[in-house]
Amino acid sequence: MTNFSFRCLLAALLCFLWLPNDASARIGYFWHISDLHLDSFYSSQGDIYRSCWQLGHANNGANELPGHYGHYNCDSPWSLVESAVKNMKAKQGDNVEFVLWTGDALSHSAQPLSAQKQHELLRNITELLGRSFSSPFIFPVLGHEDGSSGLQKYKQMGELWRHWLPTEALVTFEQGGYYSIEQSKSPLRIVALNTNFMRQDYETESNGRQSLRWPAEYYVEPKTESSTLSAQDQLQAEQQWLWLDEVLQKALSKGETVYIVGHMPPGVDERQLGPQLSGQQSFTERNNRRYLELVRKYASVIQGQFFGHLHSDTFRLMYDVKGTPISWLMVTPSVVPRKAGLGASNNPALRLYKFDTSSGQLLDYTQYWLDLPLANRAQEPLWQLEYNLTHYYGLSEITPTELHNLAQRFSGKDVSWFNRYHRANAVRFQSGTPCLGLCMLNHYCAITRLDYDEFRLCLESEQLPLQSHASVASCAVGVMFALLLLLLLLLQPAYNSANL
Repeated sequence: MTNFSFRCLLAALLCFLWLPNDASARIGYFWHISDLHLDSFYSSQGDIYRSCWQLGHANNGANELPGHYGHYNCDSPWSLVESAVKNMKAKQGDNVEFVLWTGDALSHSAQPLSAQKQHELLRNITELLGRSFSSPFIFPVLGHEDGSSGLQKYKQMGELWRHWLPTEALVTFEQGGYYSIEQSKSPLRIVALNTNFMRQDYETESNGRQSLRWPAEYYVEPKTESSTLSAQDQLQAEQQWLWLDEVLQKALSKGETVYIVGHMPPGVDERQLGPQLSGQQSFTERNNRRYLELVRKYASVIQGQFFGHLHSDTFRLMYDVKGTPISWLMVTPSVVPRKAGLGASNNPALRLYKFDTSSGQLLDYTQYWLDLPLANRAQEPLWQLEYNLTHYYGLSEITPTELHNLAQRFSGKDVSWFNRYHRANAVRFQSGTPCLGLCMLNHYCAITRLDYDEFRLCLESEQLPLQSHASVASCAVGVMFALLLLLLLLLQPAYNSANL
C-alpha cells in the first residue's frame, strides 16, 4: 500500500471516529391526534340553527351555512374525522413507529346517548384508525368525553383496544384506564394516564374556587360537573399515583426514557383570561401539585409529555426549586374546530413528531392544518403544511432551556415572536381581536407557571409594570392636552386683536 493510500485510509478512519454521537441514531416518526369530538347528528342540510347541537346558541360565524367538513361552532362531522386520518395515512402512514390518540373522541352531544351507542361510535373511530395504519402500535388514552368511567367502561374499552395493548398494559387499563408500554426496539417507555381522575379529590371536596384561591365573587359555578368518584374509582385514582411513581422509579433504575401521555394537561388554559372562569384549570389543586412534584422528581428520565384537551397549539415548561427549566410539555391542537367556554374556535390540525428512536429525544414536529372555509368551498379537505417547530421558532434543539428562552421572548418588548406563537395557537383562526396586554400576559404565565398559586402571582406581579406603563401613557396624554389648552388660551388674545 502506498503512503498516499495509507494516509487516505487513516484520514477516513479518523473522520469516522470523530462523527457526532447522534450520527448513528435512527430517526423515527409518530403522529399525535386529539379531540375528534365526532358529532353523529351533524348535518349540512336544512335549518342552519339545527345542523349541530351547539349552533343555536353560538356566536362565531353563526350566519355561515354548515359545510361538508364542519363549522366553527360545531363538533366534527364524520367527513372531517375521516379526512384527518386519511391525511395522516397519505403524509406518513407506513413509516411511523406509533400513533398517540389522546382522547375526547365523542361529541358533547353524545352525553345523552346510551352506553351502547357511545361504544359504537368509539368502535367506528377505532376501526378507521386500525385499517389506516399498518403499525399495530396505536396508543389511546381516555378523555372526559369518552363515555362514563368505572370498571365496566374500562373493561369494554380494553376489549375494544385489545389488539393495540399488550397483556401487561391491559391489566391496569381494565382496572383504571391507565397503562404503560415498553418499546421492544428502544429503551423508550410510553406511560398513558387516565387524567379523568385528576379532576376531583376524594379526600376533600375540591373545586375551582379552592384551586386558584381567588375571591369568591370572581367565580361562576359550572352548570354541569361530573359526579363524585365512585368507591372503585376513588381507589384507582390513588392507585394510579402509586403506580406512576413506581413505573418512573423502575424506568430510572433500568436506564429507560419515558413519554408521559394524557388527555388533560396540568396548569391552566391560556385562552381563558383571568380568574373569573372556573373552567380555567383541569386538575384540582392537590392533583396538579402531585403531578408537578413527580415530574420534578423524575425529570431526568422524562423525555417528553404529550397532551390535548385545550384545542390549542401551545406548550408548557416545568422548573426545579431553583427556577431551572427541567422539563417540557406539548399540547397538540384538536381536529374539532369548536372550543367550549368562550366561543373560541380554531382550524383543525394534526401533528407529526420526529424523534431519535434510540434515546426518545424529540427532534422536531411538523404540523398540518385544514383551512375550514376553504375546504367547505372547494368540497375537498385540503390539508396543508402549517409549520415546522424548529424552523418556525428558530430553535437549535428541543430542550427545556431552548423552550424557556423562547417563552422569555413573549414577555419582551419585541412582540413579533409572540404574534408568531399566537397565530399558531388557534391554528390560524382569525378572531379579529388582537392579543395584547393582559391577554399576552395570560399566555406567558400559563406557559411558565403550571402551579396555580405561581400562575396567580405571575399575573399580579407582571400586571404592575403593565399598569405603570398605562399610567405613564395616560399622564403623558393628560400633559399634552393641558399644554394644548394653555397654548390656545395664550393665542386667544392675539386672535381677538387680529379680528377687531
